[in-house]
Amino acid sequence: MDEQRAGLGYGFAAYGLWGLFPLYWPLLEPAGALEILAHRMVWSLGVAAVILLVLRRWAWIAELVRQPRRLALIAAAATAVTVNWGVYIWAVNAGHVVEAALGYFINPLVTIGLGVLVLHERLRPVQWAAVGIGCAAVVVLTVGYGRLPWIALTLAFSFGGYGLIKKKVAMGGLESLAAEASVQFLPALGYLVVLGAGGHSTFTHHGPGHASLLAACGLVTAVPLIFFGMAATRLPLSTIGLMQYLTPVSQFLIGVLHFHETMPPDRWAGFFLVWAALAVLTWDALRTARRGRLALAAAGAATGAVSGRAAADSATP
Repeated sequence: MDEQRAGLGYGFAAYGLWGLFPLYWPLLEPAGALEILAHRMVWSLGVAAVILLVLRRWAWIAELVRQPRRLALIAAAATAVTVNWGVYIWAVNAGHVVEAALGYFINPLVTIGLGVLVLHERLRPVQWAAVGIGCAAVVVLTVGYGRLPWIALTLAFSFGGYGLIKKKVAMGGLESLAAEASVQFLPALGYLVVLGAGGHSTFTHHGPGHASLLAACGLVTAVPLIFFGMAATRLPLSTIGLMQYLTPVSQFLIGVLHFHETMPPDRWAGFFLVWAALAVLTWDALRTARRGRLALAAAGAATGAVSGRAAADSATP
């Protein structure tokens, strides 16, 4: 029980910090989205390297470099998460916090779709219904925005693709952060050097406070990821799945209440459809998990009964 309470605390900390990201990126202005992204990549590797050094967790590196296919997957994961980070930072600083939050609401539906298309998974009828409602939501939102909600879709598909690749790589959170940041490091550092040489870098021209905030991008990236890893080892997957909605809910509320982004009726309608799809998915997941537990308990009881009868038979003279 203590472990579960600790897991809940770590989970709330991770998803809570991710939910507050829209408040952090505007603090880095006048740095542009690309400069912020490059600093995030560079400093993330530094933070991950320090933590790995303290924990003395280096053995995985030698094993990884001998696996070209896994290295290629890590490069693909780094590319996907780079797109995700870059679009998200730009969206927040350009005043599209609500649409960015929509991307993470849509993400579970995209993940299911990728499972069908790439992994050839079979969906239950209820899951098909949720996907259908999600598609209807995208249509409604497209009409409402007057354009395809490309920010939300890019975030959803890039993060969904990232999750799919991570499933194949099968690495711990800290190790995968270090590996992906290693792929990102040289291009990001090169961009920052070119930016500085051209006199367009804000890192050294806006005081130590601004420089410290840019450098803190590494901690901002690593800390919630570490909390998430600590939660994932202590909580059931179903609980983690429910907690993931805390992040887009927080981001949505920040967009509406703090940044005062407009929500006309057609946009509300689209969001309600997305939330309805997520409610259907959540209900189906909880129902399936409960059936699985009951089936496991019944199998255990049957095995116990058989063992008891066998023991009784062997004791009969």
